[in-house]
Amino acid sequence: MDTQNQGKLYLVTGASGYVGGRLVRDLMSDKKRVRVFVRDAKKIQGQSWAHEVEIVEGNASNAADLDRALAGVHTAYYLLHSINAAADFGDIEAAMARGFALASEKAGVSQIVYLGGIANDENRSRHLTSRMNTGTHLASTSVPVLELRAGIIIGSGSASFEMLRHLTHRLPIMTTPKWVSNRTQPIAIRDVLYYLRKTANLTKPENRICDIGGPEVVTYAEMMQKFAGLSGLRKRKIIQVPVLTPKLSSLWIGFVTPVPTSLARPLVESLISEVVADPAKSISEIIPLPPEGLLTVSQAIQLALTRTAENSVDTRWSDAAFPTAPWQKAQGDPDWAGELMLKDHREITTDVPLSKVWEQIEGIGGEHGWFGSGWLWYLRGLLDRMVGGVGLRRGRRDPQFLRVGDSLDFWRVEKITKEEHLRLYAEMILPGKAWLEFNLKVVDGKTVVTQDALFAPRGLGGQIYWYLVSPFHFFIFPTMLRNIEKAARKS
Repeated sequence: MDTQNQGKLYLVTGASGYVGGRLVRDLMSDKKRVRVFVRDAKKIQGQSWAHEVEIVEGNASNAADLDRALAGVHTAYYLLHSINAAADFGDIEAAMARGFALASEKAGVSQIVYLGGIANDENRSRHLTSRMNTGTHLASTSVPVLELRAGIIIGSGSASFEMLRHLTHRLPIMTTPKWVSNRTQPIAIRDVLYYLRKTANLTKPENRICDIGGPEVVTYAEMMQKFAGLSGLRKRKIIQVPVLTPKLSSLWIGFVTPVPTSLARPLVESLISEVVADPAKSISEIIPLPPEGLLTVSQAIQLALTRTAENSVDTRWSDAAFPTAPWQKAQGDPDWAGELMLKDHREITTDVPLSKVWEQIEGIGGEHGWFGSGWLWYLRGLLDRMVGGVGLRRGRRDPQFLRVGDSLDFWRVEKITKEEHLRLYAEMILPGKAWLEFNLKVVDGKTVVTQDALFAPRGLGGQIYWYLVSPFHFFIFPTMLRNIEKAARKS
């Protein structure tokens, strides 16, 4: 055990996100004392480490919440991101970073560690400029800031990997913008986590910027061909055209892949820049290379494919909250005054064992689908995509098991009690808040399953919406419940 760092408290912000969730796991395996700062504690309850860490619930824009989160902290990991929150995400990120820096100085934090993006190209995107400016604001006080700048992160469940995977799988012939020929230096998520966890063992605070990248510099087109080869696919035909702007490219990516347009756009804009590590900003002076070396692009892709195939994806890009429409409140927000709750209730009694029915319910969504009325679900997902929502293609983290906080197509798991209760919260764009609930119990030796679609409308528009879609409920929900029972009986 590392006696030098024993007893120090490490704060991880963004712990419900892709990198943060994995970093907490790694710090815990290193026997560190960890505190997490999250907006909604319910979202991390399904994590294996949730009951072993200190949890502070709050908003990073609130000074009082920051004071509570940073009290007694030695090293604070800043993993907050707002790239798909609003058009002015740069201003939002700058304000959050300044507030975090001031609160850290006030709390006597010894070290801030920030994961940003490589920004050495003068032709950098708004996204990379914002990430660079965030580091500048974090370093505006007396607290030393170690800024690790990474390029494309390749790992099971990352947005960049999902974008690469789906584009390559679905398009044997593709027209692409010229940026696919730009150079980039990807890094495996395993190696990003190696550097982050090693910063917890530094002997003294560091105040510097370090670029971290893998051992290869490639183009995005070369990455797609490497992916195709490792996946057993034929070489992809790539035709470059000059007319595809970042906006058009992100719309296309939002249509073809699970990554929504609002998230795809900053990722695409970043590819316009050459994202290559600067040797003058090497991290090797303070943290040596991993003993087994850095993973190559092919090794990183192969590892991500293996993790996906084995259903051992710890965190996904969709674990972080997705911003909803202005009229839609998040589930953690206060209830609206005089809130009306509309309900579609269905019930079925069967002699199929409860455990078999639960297997089907817990396996709902993703590749398994929604037990009938598939074209209606597809249409609703397509409409959601068209208005900027997450759509139906986010899928599942695991094909069989759910945990609180998991994204599930355009739902999120809000509550789950094995073989008793499943509550899903809708993250599609709606004029209100919606849930889908399943409850199971045994009565007189038979399994009773209730299914409730709940909707809290936002004003008159929300009520009109409910009554307009109600006719479709007569096709969707009874069919779903019947097919769940049929599938359970077959199993």
